[in-house]
Amino acid sequence: MSNQKKEKHTISVLVNDEPGALARVIGLFSGRGYNIDSLTVAPVNLSKKHSRIIIVTSGTKIIIEQIIHSLERLIQVKKVIDLTSSNSTNERELALVKIIPKTNKVNLLKKTVKKYKAKLIFNNSRKYAFEITNSPSIINSFIIELNKIGTIDVSRTGLIAILKE
Repeated sequence: MSNQKKEKHTISVLVNDEPGALARVIGLFSGRGYNIDSLTVAPVNLSKKHSRIIIVTSGTKIIIEQIIHSLERLIQVKKVIDLTSSNSTNERELALVKIIPKTNKVNLLKKTVKKYKAKLIFNNSRKYAFEITNSPSIINSFIIELNKIGTIDVSRTGLIAILKE
Protein backbone atom coordinates (compact mmCIF):
# COMPACT_ATOMS: atom_id res chain seq x y z
CA MET A 1 0.00 0.00 0.00
CA SER A 2 2.90 2.37 0.73
CA ASN A 3 4.02 2.19 -2.91
CA GLN A 4 0.82 3.91 -4.07
CA LYS A 5 1.38 7.53 -5.03
CA LYS A 6 -0.78 10.31 -3.58
CA GLU A 7 -2.16 12.58 -6.28
CA LYS A 8 -4.22 15.75 -6.23
CA HIS A 9 -7.76 15.31 -7.58
CA THR A 10 -10.51 17.77 -8.46
CA ILE A 11 -13.95 16.31 -7.78
CA SER A 12 -17.20 17.88 -8.97
CA VAL A 13 -20.28 17.08 -6.86
CA LEU A 14 -23.75 18.10 -8.05
CA VAL A 15 -26.10 18.27 -5.05
CA ASN A 16 -29.64 19.29 -4.19
CA ASP A 17 -29.42 22.86 -2.93
CA GLU A 18 -30.91 22.27 0.51
CA PRO A 19 -29.87 22.90 4.12
CA GLY A 20 -27.29 20.41 5.33
CA ALA A 21 -26.13 19.16 1.89
CA LEU A 22 -22.72 20.83 2.12
CA ALA A 23 -22.32 19.76 5.76
CA ARG A 24 -22.91 16.11 4.81
CA VAL A 25 -20.36 16.26 1.99
CA ILE A 26 -17.76 17.92 4.23
CA GLY A 27 -18.61 15.55 7.08
CA LEU A 28 -17.76 12.62 4.84
CA PHE A 29 -14.22 14.00 4.45
CA SER A 30 -13.65 14.92 8.09
CA GLY A 31 -15.16 11.67 9.36
CA ARG A 32 -12.63 9.67 7.39
CA GLY A 33 -9.67 11.97 8.04
CA TYR A 34 -9.36 13.16 4.43
CA ASN A 35 -8.06 16.68 3.84
CA ILE A 36 -9.71 19.25 1.57
CA ASP A 37 -7.20 21.53 -0.17
CA SER A 38 -9.81 23.74 -1.82
CA LEU A 39 -13.59 23.98 -1.67
CA THR A 40 -16.04 26.08 -3.68
CA VAL A 41 -19.81 25.84 -3.83
CA ALA A 42 -22.43 27.78 -5.77
CA PRO A 43 -25.92 27.30 -7.24
CA VAL A 44 -25.79 26.11 -10.87
CA ASN A 45 -29.40 25.34 -11.74
CA LEU A 46 -31.92 27.57 -10.02
CA SER A 47 -35.05 25.89 -11.45
CA LYS A 48 -33.97 22.42 -10.25
CA LYS A 49 -32.33 23.87 -7.11
CA HIS A 50 -28.92 22.26 -7.68
CA SER A 51 -25.52 23.45 -6.51
CA ARG A 52 -22.07 22.34 -7.59
CA ILE A 53 -19.35 21.67 -5.05
CA ILE A 54 -15.79 21.57 -6.37
CA ILE A 55 -13.41 19.79 -3.99
CA VAL A 56 -9.65 19.51 -4.40
CA THR A 57 -8.18 16.71 -2.32
CA SER A 58 -5.19 14.36 -2.35
CA GLY A 59 -5.01 10.62 -2.05
CA THR A 60 -4.01 7.34 -3.59
CA LYS A 61 -6.14 5.90 -6.38
CA ILE A 62 -7.92 3.65 -3.85
CA ILE A 63 -8.69 6.54 -1.46
CA ILE A 64 -10.05 8.73 -4.29
CA GLU A 65 -12.28 5.83 -5.43
CA GLN A 66 -13.54 5.42 -1.84
CA ILE A 67 -14.30 9.14 -1.62
CA ILE A 68 -16.23 9.10 -4.92
CA HIS A 69 -18.26 6.00 -3.98
CA SER A 70 -19.04 7.46 -0.53
CA LEU A 71 -20.17 10.75 -2.11
CA GLU A 72 -22.40 8.90 -4.60
CA ARG A 73 -24.20 7.17 -1.71
CA LEU A 74 -25.27 10.48 -0.10
CA ILE A 75 -28.98 11.19 -0.69
CA GLN A 76 -28.41 14.86 -1.59
CA VAL A 77 -25.82 14.00 -4.29
CA LYS A 78 -27.02 13.83 -7.90
CA LYS A 79 -23.70 13.32 -9.74
CA VAL A 80 -19.99 12.95 -8.91
CA ILE A 81 -17.21 13.42 -11.48
CA ASP A 82 -13.47 13.15 -10.93
CA LEU A 83 -12.43 16.00 -13.22
CA THR A 84 -8.75 15.09 -12.87
CA SER A 85 -9.12 11.93 -14.93
CA SER A 86 -10.32 13.91 -17.92
CA ASN A 87 -7.94 15.73 -20.26
CA SER A 88 -10.75 18.05 -21.24
CA THR A 89 -11.05 20.02 -18.00
CA ASN A 90 -10.61 23.77 -17.64
CA GLU A 91 -9.56 24.87 -14.15
CA ARG A 92 -9.50 28.46 -12.94
CA GLU A 93 -9.18 30.42 -9.73
CA LEU A 94 -9.65 34.09 -8.93
CA ALA A 95 -7.31 35.96 -6.61
CA LEU A 96 -7.40 39.52 -5.32
CA VAL A 97 -3.97 40.78 -4.30
CA LYS A 98 -3.20 44.01 -2.46
CA ILE A 99 0.41 45.17 -2.41
CA ILE A 100 2.48 47.97 -0.91
CA PRO A 101 5.57 47.88 -3.11
CA LYS A 102 9.02 48.84 -1.86
CA THR A 103 9.79 52.36 -3.12
CA ASN A 104 12.31 51.23 -5.73
CA LYS A 105 10.12 48.36 -7.01
CA VAL A 106 7.15 50.14 -8.65
CA ASN A 107 8.47 49.59 -12.20
CA LEU A 108 9.06 45.90 -11.46
CA LEU A 109 5.50 45.71 -10.12
CA LYS A 110 4.14 47.14 -13.39
CA LYS A 111 6.16 44.64 -15.47
CA THR A 112 5.04 41.72 -13.31
CA VAL A 113 1.38 42.73 -13.48
CA LYS A 114 1.62 43.05 -17.27
CA LYS A 115 3.38 39.66 -17.55
CA TYR A 116 0.57 37.91 -15.65
CA LYS A 117 -2.22 39.99 -17.25
CA ALA A 118 -3.61 41.01 -13.86
CA LYS A 119 -6.19 43.80 -13.76
CA LEU A 120 -5.80 46.89 -11.58
CA ILE A 121 -8.69 47.23 -9.13
CA PHE A 122 -7.45 50.31 -7.29
CA ASN A 123 -4.40 52.40 -6.61
CA ASN A 124 -4.50 54.80 -3.69
CA SER A 125 -1.49 56.38 -2.07
CA ARG A 126 1.14 53.62 -2.17
CA LYS A 127 -1.28 50.68 -2.20
CA TYR A 128 -2.32 48.76 -5.29
CA ALA A 129 -4.86 45.98 -5.69
CA PHE A 130 -5.08 43.56 -8.60
CA GLU A 131 -7.40 40.84 -9.82
CA ILE A 132 -6.01 37.75 -11.54
CA THR A 133 -7.91 34.80 -12.95
CA ASN A 134 -5.86 31.80 -14.05
CA SER A 135 -4.78 28.31 -13.05
CA PRO A 136 -3.74 27.91 -9.40
CA SER A 137 -0.09 27.33 -10.42
CA ILE A 138 0.04 30.61 -12.37
CA ILE A 139 -1.57 32.47 -9.46
CA ASN A 140 0.97 30.90 -7.09
CA SER A 141 3.80 32.14 -9.35
CA PHE A 142 2.28 35.64 -9.44
CA ILE A 143 2.07 35.71 -5.63
CA ILE A 144 5.68 34.51 -5.26
CA GLU A 145 6.90 37.29 -7.56
CA LEU A 146 4.83 39.94 -5.77
CA ASN A 147 6.24 38.84 -2.41
CA LYS A 148 9.67 39.92 -3.69
CA ILE A 149 8.29 43.34 -4.64
CA GLY A 150 6.54 44.32 -1.44
CA THR A 151 4.11 43.46 1.34
CA ILE A 152 1.04 41.65 0.06
CA ASP A 153 -2.38 40.56 1.24
CA VAL A 154 -4.18 37.84 -0.75
CA SER A 155 -7.74 36.60 -1.00
CA ARG A 156 -8.49 33.57 -3.22
CA THR A 157 -11.74 31.97 -4.34
CA GLY A 158 -10.60 28.37 -4.51
CA LEU A 159 -10.54 26.28 -7.64
CA ILE A 160 -13.45 26.01 -10.04
CA ALA A 161 -13.49 23.63 -12.98
CA ILE A 162 -15.67 22.56 -15.90
CA LEU A 163 -15.49 19.89 -18.58
CA LYS A 164 -15.03 21.11 -22.15
CA GLU A 165 -17.26 18.32 -23.51
